Amino acid sequence: MTSPPDPDRSSVVLLGSSRYHDADRLPAIPHVTRNIADLETVLTDPDFGIVPRSRCAVLLDETSLPTLGRQLRASAEQAKDLLLVYFAGHGIKAGPRHELYLAMYETDPDEPDFASLKYETLRRIVLDSPAQAKVIILDCCFSGRAFGDELAAPTKALLGQLEIEGCCLLTSAQANNVALFLPGEEHTAFTGRLLSVLNEGINGESEFITVGDLYRGLRERLSRQSLPIPLSRISRTAGSLVLSRNRAFATVAAAAMSRRFDEAAALAAAGRWPAALADLQAVAAEQARILGPDEPDTQRTRRLAAHAIGATGNPREAAHLLRELLEEQSGAYGGDHEETMHTRQFLAVNLGEAGSRTEAAAMLRILLPDRRRVLGPTHPDTLRTQHMLARNLACLGARAEAVALLRELIHACRRLDMDVPTVAWAERDLAVLTGDS
Repeated sequence: MTSPPDPDRSSVVLLGSSRYHDADRLPAIPHVTRNIADLETVLTDPDFGIVPRSRCAVLLDETSLPTLGRQLRASAEQAKDLLLVYFAGHGIKAGPRHELYLAMYETDPDEPDFASLKYETLRRIVLDSPAQAKVIILDCCFSGRAFGDELAAPTKALLGQLEIEGCCLLTSAQANNVALFLPGEEHTAFTGRLLSVLNEGINGESEFITVGDLYRGLRERLSRQSLPIPLSRISRTAGSLVLSRNRAFATVAAAAMSRRFDEAAALAAAGRWPAALADLQAVAAEQARILGPDEPDTQRTRRLAAHAIGATGNPREAAHLLRELLEEQSGAYGGDHEETMHTRQFLAVNLGEAGSRTEAAAMLRILLPDRRRVLGPTHPDTLRTQHMLARNLACLGARAEAVALLRELIHACRRLDMDVPTVAWAERDLAVLTGDS
């Protein structure tokens, strides 16, 4: 699987126990709560995660083992593309074969069969799932026991139990090691580094983080600090299974797409609107996919692309797209934000070109005092709004008001010795309106 899993056909289950009835032998691990909360945030991130929140089951401090089992099985059966199960808490090895048990609130370390989730049970539920790809991540003491007794032979350790196409197991500690949390850290050592890989990304040209990338990043971070080295069992093609978008790639890609935007904007400034439109639409699509549709860079490209649609002969369609963008930005930033005000101006311009001069003038009447208040009366953006308002008023027959606005603009710029293109445009329009052309 070299592309992200289908989010609506995938399931994530986050299991954890942060407190225990037998607090003397199974001390509380408050870090588990933060582990799960932050993993949920990362894995359900709308731009970089792999599933929506509705497909992420959080089973934290569940006191009923039957309830936990039903919820776990339901999520496993629901998954058709990817199933990812994570557990954090105490691990216990017990029985003649020193098998791994995942401790729950009521677990008795001497009798784990009755109130613990046996790893073999979890494994069977996961392998019975119809999901094409399956991942188990264990952050617990003795989690390496999940590989079976073959850990005694290091060269065969990775031949463990998961001999099924598309399966992957990552564990935080080797069979006889204790999983750690470090003083002053909010997460356990393993999950903290796992989150850092997902949140920071991995340097390189890969757009996605695969299971193999995740394991290598974890191993590097943990070994650098002399912490227990994680183990992995990656079956066949599971190493290429995508677990998230690579945030480091997004940073590099953002710079490249910003340069492409600047090149397209230069085409637009030169009046080469058809060429600019094609480039802007391509950049906007890529930005939406990699950075997310709500990122400021994406929205800036969408705005100029919409304006280019108007400049190439369809201002009505441009106004429709700009209204949608304005609604998004107004809700996110407010009406006084620089980006929102730019969109308000572009919308008014295209409304005017589409024949809705009255609405365009009404919008510009509101935008002009807003820009004067926020930016100042002689800011280039304010002057452009004043010029656009004058032009629309002239088209509506309000000649005297249009002339007054143009004369005010020209006088202010001359007084301050400002050399901006808007002055030349205003002088040209004033000459037409006063008959001096």
